[in-house]
Amino acid sequence: MPRPILETARLILRPYAADDIPDLVSLIGAREIAATTLRIPHPYTKDDARDFLASLAHSDQSNFAIVVRKDNHLCGGIGLRPDAPHHHAELGYWIGVPYWGHGYATEAGRSLVQYGFERLNLHRIFAMHFQENPASGRVLQKIGMRHEGCQRGHIYKWGQIVDLEMYGLLRSEWKAGGS
Repeated sequence: MPRPILETARLILRPYAADDIPDLVSLIGAREIAATTLRIPHPYTKDDARDFLASLAHSDQSNFAIVVRKDNHLCGGIGLRPDAPHHHAELGYWIGVPYWGHGYATEAGRSLVQYGFERLNLHRIFAMHFQENPASGRVLQKIGMRHEGCQRGHIYKWGQIVDLEMYGLLRSEWKAGGS
């Protein structure tokens, strides 16, 4: 099923395309991105980008390239990993280092939460971030998620044990103005 295109005031969330590979490698290839994410390898190569794009063709995930509307440049990515039997999905996102601090993750996150509740009919959307990445926690709070706890020592990343901060939002909270 083809993915829709979601639009916000400053962004376009669209399906990834083969033309995105150079920007994916350049942006995700920054060590700062891999250091704050669970599933992005470092270094990130063209083969990694090709494999990622190929995996989307057979996935029930809703993954979108985040594009800055004014110049049509890829600035990041966002997606939902649904668990259909439980009517929930995990939200994940990344923003390229040159685009940090502009509110793009928050703007894209709000749009994807709306998409998840209205079009995917989810009951719950949750997300987590490394404790050492409080900026991601602020994004989650801004989109209406509640802090639900910390999974202490939950991840092993680059030789270190990392705590995960957990956030969640129910559709009823979102409808009531939680975001």
